[in-house]
Amino acid sequence: MGANHAHGTAVPSSRRTVVAGLAVLVPLAVVTLAALLWLWPDGGKAAAPAQSGVQRLTGTVVSVTLKTCPAALEGSPRPDPATCGNAVVKVGDGPDAGQDVELRLPSGPGAQHFAAADDVILLRGADGTYQISDHDRSTPLWLFGAAFALAVIAFGRWRGVTALVGLAVTFVLLLTFVIPGILDGRPPMLVAIVGAAAIMLAVLYLTHGFSLSTSVAVLGTLASLALTGVLSYAALGFARLNGITDDSALALDMSLSLDTQGLLLASIIIGALGVLDDVTVTQAVTVAELAHANPSYGFGRLYRSAMRIGRAHIASVINTIILAYAGASLPLLLLFSIGEQPLGEVMSTPVIAQEIVRSIVGTLGLIAAVPITTALAALTASRRLAEDPAPDPDPADRPDPAGHAAHSAHVGHSAHGGHAGRSGRSARDSEYEDFFTRRHDRDEDDYDGFFTPQPRPDARARPEPAPAAGRHGDGRGPTGAGPAPAPWPQDAPWPADAPWPGPASGPAPAPSPGPTSGPAPGPGPVPGAGPMPGPGPVPGPGPGPDRPARHRRRSGR
Repeated sequence: MGANHAHGTAVPSSRRTVVAGLAVLVPLAVVTLAALLWLWPDGGKAAAPAQSGVQRLTGTVVSVTLKTCPAALEGSPRPDPATCGNAVVKVGDGPDAGQDVELRLPSGPGAQHFAAADDVILLRGADGTYQISDHDRSTPLWLFGAAFALAVIAFGRWRGVTALVGLAVTFVLLLTFVIPGILDGRPPMLVAIVGAAAIMLAVLYLTHGFSLSTSVAVLGTLASLALTGVLSYAALGFARLNGITDDSALALDMSLSLDTQGLLLASIIIGALGVLDDVTVTQAVTVAELAHANPSYGFGRLYRSAMRIGRAHIASVINTIILAYAGASLPLLLLFSIGEQPLGEVMSTPVIAQEIVRSIVGTLGLIAAVPITTALAALTASRRLAEDPAPDPDPADRPDPAGHAAHSAHVGHSAHGGHAGRSGRSARDSEYEDFFTRRHDRDEDDYDGFFTPQPRPDARARPEPAPAAGRHGDGRGPTGAGPAPAPWPQDAPWPADAPWPGPASGPAPAPSPGPTSGPAPGPGPVPGAGPMPGPGPVPGPGPGPDRPARHRRRSGR
């Protein structure tokens, strides 16, 4: 009845939750789509002038002939012997496709090594001359991409397929909207925000499905992205960074007159999106799982429990972000170290200061994403649970603090025991701090059963007297079938033909073997004590009717 009632009220509550989410998400999606169409590049602005008459072609090295390198000038580095000589290259495409041309190997500092069968990139000038430019890495990159896709699909299966489709959507939006839009003269920061919102809306729902947790993650990511953009704009203005830190940025500024500071802002926003969606999805799903496992939790408990998980996640992600930026700037850091500049001067250089601001702003946006997403998810889950109280979990899922003997009595009185079990569970729910504490308590109970020594009856021990009153305190036995047995005198011998009392008659479990045959010399062995020296074998200990299953597994009986 209770379960049917709960499921009956779940439908209207679920509809109200969906309507509330759509009321927020649909306008955001409409605004994002409108901005995407408004900022879509039309290709009206001319691109950067290319080298006149130069073509990029492919080829394959047929043979390499090394020669003696010329003597280096005084003070100049000695040339690499592997870069001195000529190579015969077969042109792969272009007007001279299929022909062999002899070219000089690239030389100088940083020149690459070439060998026979290497795929290379050729530059063909307007006068028809060729030169070797670089290695053609398309084949290994395709192989790496195929291995990556197979690994993702093998591990994630259908979810891995959707993740790869989402990755493809990300690349399409970056290559068709973000980069061309910036090159077309659109405001870089606005293009980055709209592109990031479009990527997030498409990829999150495509990868994780249309669910309440995904919608909460989308809202949390949007709020965190907006905060990251505001912090980036303020930080770059305060640090006096204009985005021109290397030759590439200078060339873009001179040839296309791009807003280099806006380009830096766009790079911060795009880079932050990759980490934000990870954190927001994790927090939204965590709150949903906590609410499902603990139906009695309200907003406060859900928020506190999920924030503990979020803090642990952020502690590891922060180190990941800093190490990623440090790894990207490692050659530059080595260059500054060689120059023996003071640390303060190194940190204030535009290149290093830009990376510091980028990492700090991204981390601040990441930290803000945890409480924002957790609060949204906890608010949604607590309101949904208040409108749709979940049915009480299965009694077998909760530990019974009364022990296994109480469980046996509960089986004997199913109707009364079931009602008491439900009320007991409700009382215990108020004592547990959170989901993990309850799991910890349950695990501790199991470990106690494995490692606590089990009582083994001594050869001369007497059984414990049975309690005078039964479980209900009315003089009946433990099963409620009749009066409780009278206690056995401690100084009287146990009859040989009498059965050994079961564990329900006393607090400690005991074996229940059959009757012994014949009198035993002396005080007599007690059944269940194991083999002893004497005229006849004594039955060994049996599993007993109430011996817990984990002890039987431990002992092999």
